[in-house]
Amino acid sequence: MIPALLLAGCGTSGPGSATGLRNVVGTDLIGARGATPADQRKIDRTVVGICAAAVWTQAECARHGEGR
Repeated sequence: MIPALLLAGCGTSGPGSATGLRNVVGTDLIGARGATPADQRKIDRTVVGICAAAVWTQAECARHGEGR
């Protein structure tokens, strides 16, 4: 039997608040389709926030810039 205290540390939870998540992700991505250089800048700004908050790993952040 696994102690309840051990299980309490497992699982996922949502962000602390919608405002906190919005501050990390931003709103640049809204309406971007990736079809224009302006859209790509919006995507890049969103990725910067996600990477700065360490939501993605360093390897995942590095892959965002590959292929350009």
